[in-house]
Amino acid sequence: MAKIDTLKEEARKLLQDGKVKYIIGYGAGSNGWPAAPLFIKQPEDVDKLIWDPTCIHNLVRFLVDEKRRKGKEKPPDKRPVGIFVKGCDSRAIVVLLQEKFIERGDVYILGISCEKAGVVDDAKLAKKLAGKKVITIEVDDENRFVLTTAGGKIEVPVEELLAERCLECRANFPVIYDVLSGEKTKRAVDKPFGSVEKIESLPVEERWAFWKEQIDKCIRCYACRSACPMCYCDECVVDSIQLAVSADTTADEKAGRIKWIQRSAAPSENMIYHLVRAIHLGGRCIDCGECERVCPLDIPLRLLNKKLEKEAKELFDYEVGFDPDLPALISSFRDDDPQDFIR
Repeated sequence: MAKIDTLKEEARKLLQDGKVKYIIGYGAGSNGWPAAPLFIKQPEDVDKLIWDPTCIHNLVRFLVDEKRRKGKEKPPDKRPVGIFVKGCDSRAIVVLLQEKFIERGDVYILGISCEKAGVVDDAKLAKKLAGKKVITIEVDDENRFVLTTAGGKIEVPVEELLAERCLECRANFPVIYDVLSGEKTKRAVDKPFGSVEKIESLPVEERWAFWKEQIDKCIRCYACRSACPMCYCDECVVDSIQLAVSADTTADEKAGRIKWIQRSAAPSENMIYHLVRAIHLGGRCIDCGECERVCPLDIPLRLLNKKLEKEAKELFDYEVGFDPDLPALISSFRDDDPQDFIR
């Protein structure tokens, strides 16, 4: 059974010995749930760390920020950063290692297994609580979520409150770690791509109408991009506002920069943005679901990425983020690769 105390003691020792710059983990949220990202630099603050089914954030996104900070430090602090990871989060680290964005020595991984459960879905939990304030959420021996509120306890089968990504997760324990709490028991998943089956069954015209309706809602706040651990480019190809400028960049170069799309939230511009982003995540998305979770308009962005994950599996037998020694999908090649994907 996964125990937070084991990892807390490891985190405390790492900080006391000065072996890490700081620890990225989970702390109590301001409203009780969900848990919030927590940065710890002092050993005495380690007791603030928590682990429960509301630890929904993918903390690997903060490694992108850390690399940028390190690039500005003179001289840089080369100690690794300690980070708590779930199974899906650990696959994000694998992708960053495959793409040489980070080195293995840059991070000390404190892995924790979700085992038979996972993390809750915000919307499902809010509906179940119906305005009640939750005090704690735990998983019992019967594989039920036990919600403790001021009015008593509510027991719910985990399947009713699990995030959709957890229902299809094939990596419910970290695939890479320095220290692990919990068991490495892989959960059986009957339909790992079940979420895309319904929309795949629709005629092309209805699929297009569905996505047009969804994408038209986009206000281009870029929350999906900001939450994604795979979006680490200094300059996004579709962003006409940001520009990576060096001391040698001339005014003519700035003025002549190609603008793929405008920032205005027009339907055609939105469609290009989301399709280009989805393609860039093909063979890279680890299905943490953060893009969809943070979207203020509830656009089902995970479906786009899940479809590409399915294509990678069926066409190339490629599963994202399981082996840091393997090349990324885009740089993989086999003599027996099928050619029928070229149309």
